[in-house]
Amino acid sequence: MKKRDRLEIIHDILKTILDHNNSILPTPLLRFSNLSSQNFNEYLNELIKKGFIREIYDKRGRKYYSLTDKGFKFLEKYRKIREFLEEFGL
Repeated sequence: MKKRDRLEIIHDILKTILDHNNSILPTPLLRFSNLSSQNFNEYLNELIKKGFIREIYDKRGRKYYSLTDKGFKFLEKYRKIREFLEEFGL
């Protein structure tokens, strides 16, 4: 089994948020990310700091994560890069 690289992990986290109607609680996101909680928190903090995702709180104070415009753009560009690589057999 191939180990995921950094970009694949970032893609997987962002795609998981998107696949859950752009709103997911931290615990399910951790579970779907298939990372240790320490690594998950490092990636999450980086994605928040760089503006790919944001924290949103509901009326009961529960924290959710959602994509920003930058996060949506990353997913679109990542998809195009993957299509390009597949087209040339790379």
